[in-house]
Amino acid sequence: MSRAFLDIPDAVAPDYQGGSLLNLSVSFATGIGRAPGRRFAAAPCTCLPDLSGSRIVVFLLIDGLGANDVKRRGPGAFMDDHAQGQLTSVFPPTTASAVTASMSALAPAAHGLTGWYIRDPRFGGVLAPLPMVRRDRQPLTGWWPVPRLFPYACLFQHLRCRSAVVSPEHILGSPFNMRHTRGAAARYPYRTLDEMVAAIGEAARNLGRRGGFVYAYHPDYDALAHAHGIGSDECTQHYGLLDDALQAVRRALAGLEATLVVSADHGFIDSPPEQQVCLEDHPALAACLDGPLWGEWRSAYCRVRPQRKDDFENVFQAELGERFALVGARRLIDSGAFGPAAKVHPRLAERVGDYAIIGRGHWTLHDRLPAERAHTMVGVHAGVSADEMFIPLVVAHC
Repeated sequence: MSRAFLDIPDAVAPDYQGGSLLNLSVSFATGIGRAPGRRFAAAPCTCLPDLSGSRIVVFLLIDGLGANDVKRRGPGAFMDDHAQGQLTSVFPPTTASAVTASMSALAPAAHGLTGWYIRDPRFGGVLAPLPMVRRDRQPLTGWWPVPRLFPYACLFQHLRCRSAVVSPEHILGSPFNMRHTRGAAARYPYRTLDEMVAAIGEAARNLGRRGGFVYAYHPDYDALAHAHGIGSDECTQHYGLLDDALQAVRRALAGLEATLVVSADHGFIDSPPEQQVCLEDHPALAACLDGPLWGEWRSAYCRVRPQRKDDFENVFQAELGERFALVGARRLIDSGAFGPAAKVHPRLAERVGDYAIIGRGHWTLHDRLPAERAHTMVGVHAGVSADEMFIPLVVAHC
């Protein structure tokens, strides 16, 4: 795919040929994990240096840290000093799609999580699979939703080495995380950055004489960017704390024949209030839809009422056409945006709906259910801009 894919000016397509987060996950599986390459639809990462001399590989995924954001922070920080280049995220570049790809070595076309919200009638309509709640805030309870939503093997089940997971205490035991860390030898919770550093060091040492793989995840940068904006003082301050933490992780890994790899799931843009469109303000457009939007504010999916397709397209172009791209579901899937798959998820087409509405510039689109409280975000992602799609690749031998 070209950089301006889907006829969206300045759009960045995911590089599944060897330069994406998906390919990085495959590299961990087939490299340090010694899993057979035939198990994966994607190739290993072409940007990752040879790690065969490393007894331990630690991968730290920092949620929301875009490559362009790192560049704008300037030289002198750990991530700049050890930059190996940049990768792309998957489509859409958002946590549900990208973190799942990193923990399964499957593209969204295969794992089926096409955004924070998906549409699945088996569970009452629109739901958020990571926190396991429907959009009406009703939790998904019982054992049976988990294997139905996540029927695939995870990365750690493919590895032929010992592995460990380091994650915030409040999510480590969630149904999503427990399902996606099957096969890991141990799980380490933490609450603060200092505890994260200590947990990574402990996890690496406990791998034993043969070493192995440590997967670590940090979510706070993403939360701050959503609340305050990627250009905020809060994000700048936390970036400095992350820099100190990375230096400390490297010291904690010293003498263990380890390599630290740092990347992210997506980047960010800031969307000012005047560029945040609510569907309630476009009743003619809303009247064409069969149910609420799902997906993301920057890449929303919708289903159109029977016999209203022409009306929908005409109203959309008249009211929103300059601010958003309207992409037919079949065209989006056929473009390869969701990545390679040995077996396409059986509900992929259903979860993309009839159309995807992708924000141009810094525009976002959202709707609100009758009982849903207003939700505002300054920082957003899941679009196809360079700031959202490019993620850093940092490699430091310890």
